[in-house]
Amino acid sequence: MASNNTTPSKGTHTRHHPIQRIRSTTKAVTRAWKHGNVRQRTALATIGLLASIAALALVISLVRFVSWRVEVHQARAEQQQLVERFDFNPGNIISNTQFFNGSAMNQKEIQAFLDEKGAECTERGCLRNAAFSTEPRAASDYCAEYKGSSKQQASAIIADAAVACNVSPKVLLTMLQKEQQLVTATQAPNEFRFKAAMGLSCPDDDSCDPEYAGFFRQVFGSAERYQYYVRHEDEYGFHAGALNYVRFNPDASCGGSEVYIENTATALLYIYTPYQPNLAALEAGAGEGDACSTYGNRNFSIIYSGWFGDPRA
Repeated sequence: MASNNTTPSKGTHTRHHPIQRIRSTTKAVTRAWKHGNVRQRTALATIGLLASIAALALVISLVRFVSWRVEVHQARAEQQQLVERFDFNPGNIISNTQFFNGSAMNQKEIQAFLDEKGAECTERGCLRNAAFSTEPRAASDYCAEYKGSSKQQASAIIADAAVACNVSPKVLLTMLQKEQQLVTATQAPNEFRFKAAMGLSCPDDDSCDPEYAGFFRQVFGSAERYQYYVRHEDEYGFHAGALNYVRFNPDASCGGSEVYIENTATALLYIYTPYQPNLAALEAGAGEGDACSTYGNRNFSIIYSGWFGDPRA
């Protein structure tokens, strides 16, 4: 009868249990320590210290990563609750696909849109009827060349700036409405509302930076600024794919919350308008909340959704 016991051949290698390997290594280090001179013992001590530091750093990094993942999970869960209650996600106000689509509407479509939304405004100075002088802009790292004109319709400026800088004209139209209600105005807007059309470098006290004052400079400048933010996002306080503390109001005592910003487009909106709506602002719908409420990014979402559908699609 053949035996069940076999003897390993000379070429066969047996595997040691991990504990056995640790014991062997420990014995070897102990022997080296006992028989080593001062220099050798110093080297062993240094190696041991470095190994301990590396192990501690690894443990700290692992703990921080796990803690970060827990915080992200909590933030995203809270953001999802806001979507379910108010259809607003502070971490995903608009998708990159929706935001960076310079050909989403052509001039003819933009003009038709302005005619529809501004139908009650029949004066010559209404946005849908307005024309502005524009300036040639050379191609840059942010936008393609823009050819100026002595007189250009508002719809053409919006379309050309959108294509040149690859920012959706839907975004530009939404911003025009959010900042100065230019699209649905029932009477011809005053000069300041055109001068500060997109709110770019224009405080509410009529002191616009001359470099950005005027309808063309506001529209093209904003589209260009967004692309500038894309390439310099690391210089600002809001970053995609990370937790960001976003305040509710310029007054720090109003507080804020950690927001996991899911995409670049949403980060850009916060760089442009660095506040999120608080619960009172969201509960108010399109109305007013409390003393700590701000409305810029809430209103962007409401206007865009009402005109063009889900901005997160």
